[in-house]
Amino acid sequence: MILCDTGVIVASINVRDRFNQRCLTVLSTIRVPIVTTWPCITESLHLLGAQAGRQGQDNLLAQIETGILEVRAQTSDDMLRICVLMRKYRDVPMDFADASLVVAAEALNITRILTLDSHFYAYRVHDRLPFEVLP
Repeated sequence: MILCDTGVIVASINVRDRFNQRCLTVLSTIRVPIVTTWPCITESLHLLGAQAGRQGQDNLLAQIETGILEVRAQTSDDMLRICVLMRKYRDVPMDFADASLVVAAEALNITRILTLDSHFYAYRVHDRLPFEVLP
């Protein structure tokens, strides 16, 4: 299982994105489930709407419908952990979607993440384990 951040989702769908080919190349090598969170889906739909229009949004929805991309829901306890993490990493900074991915990593016991966001080099899973950042 591997986590996926907003930037990779958007870049892999938007052919005009400068990271499109890089993301598609890496995604073609992934043989495990790709998991993201609802905050990342929300961000991705917003960005795709602005950058690639309704077709870009439809492409993302199709990835969810066909199971290419799994979406992990947050629990009430997850939301509390997100609040703690956002305060802890406020100087990095950490936004809500990033925090949701760290919490998902903790819940799923994984450290691999597909992201274009360099902040994930600073974040720690369970406050100690670094992420393995791809691409």
